[in-house]
Amino acid sequence: MTKTILEMRGITKTFPGVKALSDVNLDVREAEIHAIVGENGAGKSTLMKVLSGVYPVGSYDGKIIFQGEEQHFKTIADSEAKGIVIIHQELALVPLLSIAENIFLGNEQARAGIIDWDATRDGARKLLSMVGLSENPDTLVTNIGVGKQQLVEIAKALSKEVKLLILDEPTASLSEKDSAALLELLTEFRKQSITSILISHKLNEVSKVADRITVIRDGRTIETMNKDQISEDRIITSMVGRSLEDRYPARTPQIGETVFEVKNWTVYHSQHRDRKVISNIDLHVRQGEVVGIAGLMGSGRTEFAMSVFGRSYGQRISGEVLLHGKKVDVSTVEKAVARGIAYATEDRKTYGLNLIDHIKHNTTIANLKGIARIGVIDDLHEMDVANEYRTKTNIRSSSVYQVTGNLSGGNQQKVVLSKWLFANPDVLILDEPTRGIDVGAKYEIYTIIKNLAAQGKAVLVISSEMPELLGITDRLYVMNEGRIVGEMPTVEASQEKIMRAIVRAEGKAS
Repeated sequence: MTKTILEMRGITKTFPGVKALSDVNLDVREAEIHAIVGENGAGKSTLMKVLSGVYPVGSYDGKIIFQGEEQHFKTIADSEAKGIVIIHQELALVPLLSIAENIFLGNEQARAGIIDWDATRDGARKLLSMVGLSENPDTLVTNIGVGKQQLVEIAKALSKEVKLLILDEPTASLSEKDSAALLELLTEFRKQSITSILISHKLNEVSKVADRITVIRDGRTIETMNKDQISEDRIITSMVGRSLEDRYPARTPQIGETVFEVKNWTVYHSQHRDRKVISNIDLHVRQGEVVGIAGLMGSGRTEFAMSVFGRSYGQRISGEVLLHGKKVDVSTVEKAVARGIAYATEDRKTYGLNLIDHIKHNTTIANLKGIARIGVIDDLHEMDVANEYRTKTNIRSSSVYQVTGNLSGGNQQKVVLSKWLFANPDVLILDEPTRGIDVGAKYEIYTIIKNLAAQGKAVLVISSEMPELLGITDRLYVMNEGRIVGEMPTVEASQEKIMRAIVRAEGKAS
């Protein structure tokens, strides 16, 4: 029988007023890929922070046994010294340092206190080859894509003689191709006797590569499944405590006249003036309709959405935006919001929320006039509004005064939606609205989208998850290299048809 490399026994972690973990047990075997799944806020990241020393010994109850010895980690350095390395969803790389410098940051290759650059570059090349990268070690991290940055993080972990590699949502921001390459790398590590813990909301990926899966719900261990027991339905039932017969809420569309229309929209790169990123896009969304934009990463979907929303991206922008058949000026964010257009960004942490402020202020920030009297904010009215939308969107928090940065990803996304719901727009552009959140929270957000359409709103959804687009939209546009290359009713669409439209477009371009 395979030897156990890690045991966590009776782990309990309490924050003021909240028990985040309650008697959690976890065992991980040598050279296995062990997945940990659960809803946002279930306690997955907290458990890994206990393991890696972010929460030091004494701040929690329970035992950590690694390679047969009880551990008492006081810092991350303590856990790394034992070969436990965690890679967080937000990558810890310095953009303006080289790949080699990032790999050995804090672990510099030096002689007599002076960095040996030849050893640094040679060591980096060896580590990069192990993760399948052929990049020049002197290349700045800012000049490589997110998928390659993820591999640099893994190379950095290998430089620390990793025995247990922990990856927190490693594929959340990756394309399907990069995700597949990363998962294949984990299976290669397994052959080299490196153990991996994989935290992910993408159940299809988890089911594909995991040897075992542990489900955590509400800070407790629910069950651990062996490979032959794993199925998406069973995982979902364990995660949410109920069976989700339908992943997407049923709806009967009531589609009316055209509300939102974009004509001949062209955008050039925000830094490279002669590089066209959006070319002659024509698109429309009708009242009560949910329209999706499908496409691979880098196809220009986000650039299009941001350029329409107050020209938040790009330069030399041309084309027309029409609302209810009339041309409108959306040249600034203020003007776009005033005309009834809302944009929920894919990067909620950077652009969607003020993470150091509480839920109340984040909910009302896009419509301060709605809580003001004679130009002065009515604090009690603001609190009533925030509580109303907290209930409407089912934000799980202690109160509307909870700091937004302390919420789970799914609840943060609900705050973003609450902000725009209170602004009462006619058009909502939702960019990756369910990225990095669990299946239960996804269903709640799909329900919000359904209700918005039922209210007669025009909803435009950008998503990298094709099953999601097929499950919640009425009509689809397909984008590739900044152009619309396909349009189809969702009832006639499939993943194969979408990919065929993209491949056909690439063939014509070449």
